[in-house]
Amino acid sequence: MKSEMRVKLFVVVAALFTGLLSAYAVADGPSGTLAPPESFATIADTSARSAAIFTELGKVLTHQRCVNCHPAGDRPRQGDQARLHQPPVERGVDGLGLTAMRCPICHQQANFDPGRMPGHPEWHIAPREMAWEGKTLSEICTQVKDRERNGGRSVEDLIHHIGTDTLVGWAWAPGYGRQPAPGTQKEAGALVEAWMKTGAACPAK
Repeated sequence: MKSEMRVKLFVVVAALFTGLLSAYAVADGPSGTLAPPESFATIADTSARSAAIFTELGKVLTHQRCVNCHPAGDRPRQGDQARLHQPPVERGVDGLGLTAMRCPICHQQANFDPGRMPGHPEWHIAPREMAWEGKTLSEICTQVKDRERNGGRSVEDLIHHIGTDTLVGWAWAPGYGRQPAPGTQKEAGALVEAWMKTGAACPAK
């Protein structure tokens, strides 16, 4: 009996260990790639090529690292499963939370991996007009070109915002246990620039 119990215990421990290794592999593994702008050169129609480039960029914009901070409601989401943020913080008038629960209370200057706490000096939730959770890629595209809904940015400003802004860049270095956005920030910036130079056309849906 003791031998049988040892075997069962070994099987349980082995299964748990395998599960942990699998979870680690998912968390730290590659999150996908982004096709470079030149790979769309074979699309003869400029507008169609532009829309195709934005569709590729959409892999980043619709990734959970971005959507979690651009929620439809007043509560951000968290994790790869887009759970409602816990504790139950609210947007607040400045995007930094309510008086009793401000973002910087927990979110410090950089990621704190032992506590699984993301961090950045400018950590905040995106303004309500910049929310795109639940929207189609076409709707997001129209929105990011609209100065009244994109923080007053020109299309040219978006190259800097997506390609070099360090808060946006957090999406590619989110810390342990979170899947980074596809590709690299530099690659995403190159797609935005190519999209702009081809007319900033939006996909049909």
